[in-house]
Amino acid sequence: MRTRSFGVMLSLLALLAAVPSASPQKTNVKAGRAPARSAADLRLDALKAEVAKEIDGLQVLTQQMVDSLFSFGEPGFQEFETKRYCTAILREHGFAIEEQVAGFPTGWLASWGSGKPVIALGSDVDGLLETSQKPGVLEHTPLVEGAPGHGEGHNSGIPLSITAAIALKRVMEREKIPGTIKVWPGIAEELIAGKAQFVKAGVFDGVDVVLFSHVSSNFGVSWGAGSGTGLVSVEYTFTGTSAHAGGAPWGGRSALDAVELMDVGWNFRREHLRLSHRSHNVITNGGGQPNVVPPTASVWYYFREIDYPHIKELRELGDTMAKAAAMMTGTSVSSRLLGSAWPQHFNKPVAETMQANIGRVGMPAWSGDDQAFARAVQRSQKASEQGLVTEVGKLGQPVKPEDNRGGGSDDIGDVSWAVPTVTLRYPANIPGLPGHHWASAIAMATPVAHKGVTAGAKVEAMTALDLLLKPGLVAQAWEYFRTEQTKETKYIPLVGDEDKPATWLNEKLMRDLRPQMRKFYYDPAKYRTYLEQLGVEYPPK
Repeated sequence: MRTRSFGVMLSLLALLAAVPSASPQKTNVKAGRAPARSAADLRLDALKAEVAKEIDGLQVLTQQMVDSLFSFGEPGFQEFETKRYCTAILREHGFAIEEQVAGFPTGWLASWGSGKPVIALGSDVDGLLETSQKPGVLEHTPLVEGAPGHGEGHNSGIPLSITAAIALKRVMEREKIPGTIKVWPGIAEELIAGKAQFVKAGVFDGVDVVLFSHVSSNFGVSWGAGSGTGLVSVEYTFTGTSAHAGGAPWGGRSALDAVELMDVGWNFRREHLRLSHRSHNVITNGGGQPNVVPPTASVWYYFREIDYPHIKELRELGDTMAKAAAMMTGTSVSSRLLGSAWPQHFNKPVAETMQANIGRVGMPAWSGDDQAFARAVQRSQKASEQGLVTEVGKLGQPVKPEDNRGGGSDDIGDVSWAVPTVTLRYPANIPGLPGHHWASAIAMATPVAHKGVTAGAKVEAMTALDLLLKPGLVAQAWEYFRTEQTKETKYIPLVGDEDKPATWLNEKLMRDLRPQMRKFYYDPAKYRTYLEQLGVEYPPK
């Protein structure tokens, strides 16, 4: 195997030496030709071609992983089937598995190799509540009514990481390349409740670089401060006194009244908060029935802002509102942190390297059926019928605080303040769809997702090879991290030692729904694709 690989590599080196580099070079005017590339550069190019070939050879496994995770549709903290399935594949391919990571029943960490550098490949795995959807179908057609699903496309990211890791392992073994590859899942990202706990537990201690990935409709990577927000997720529970609401209501103290007064107070204060802030809530417990004064009631808030001081300020304001509501109603209040996220900051040297690999790989070769399907989905959602993107995006630049008008959050932010990190956005979904919505699940077990994940795995694996074979790149990443990113801003966790993972979330929901959802799990032993198993025509007529 080694002899054969070495011969292939020599042939590739010879071919590459004869072909000018795709990247622009200054021309040696006197000689009339571009300067010769080093043997190390030629070897790296050859290994990137090898790893891409390995990934092409894994396309069936990649498709099966994407389809299987889609069929599981598990929400945050309940990713048990996803864990069982992914860890079994990694074990089969020689990775050591650590379970119960950070005290999460669904947490795990896969490792292979030895020594430096240590590169951690990760992506989120949880689904979204009430986004169950039959893939490839334009109308809202839940697989199970009211069930969670992959309306964010998180079924695609960890298959990308696993594909890249398996391909990297094969190349590293053949070429005797030192280094360690880790694969880790983003647990309960939609609850913003996992990665800060992973950081606190030391999961990334000793890691040199994190290559994260997230589904998109195009390729992209950025460096510096990103748009969007960090947050704290807090549940307030009020305790009052029960009474007969019709017979003697004066004997009671309504916890629900306190919840409603807190919400009213917050909504009046909202006008006087910064434009970059976002806040929203749901009542998780509003009492039992109308004729009983509720003795307990709870409300769950997300407080979002673009930097740590303002996130902390919002939390303190929320606490003040809760105490005031308790005082007005004669109740008491307690709170618990369910999740948190720091604003994101990505590493410049690694992002620039990844962007070069995006250019090398290019967009997937979409078929006519893929484009017809995308336009049909866009038409069904009254979005612009632009079809699938065919040109890669540019390297994203830092966002100035004055230009950041807020938005969504991702707890990869905490990881980015612990170790040099980038997020690869890869083209596995359709442009123009609403986020966190069943429509965003339509394409996520179709050829669009399969091709996008394969392309993304190539970019991630090639970037890992750059890190493995260019020690200077890892040094540059840490130089940026220490002298630029953390020069003035220091990471202060929003999650404290007393804040435990909220692993009970979604437990009852899945206990009720899993038996029905299990009937729709994908069986790759019987069916080539999940669409085939469900009898869905692609593209729809």
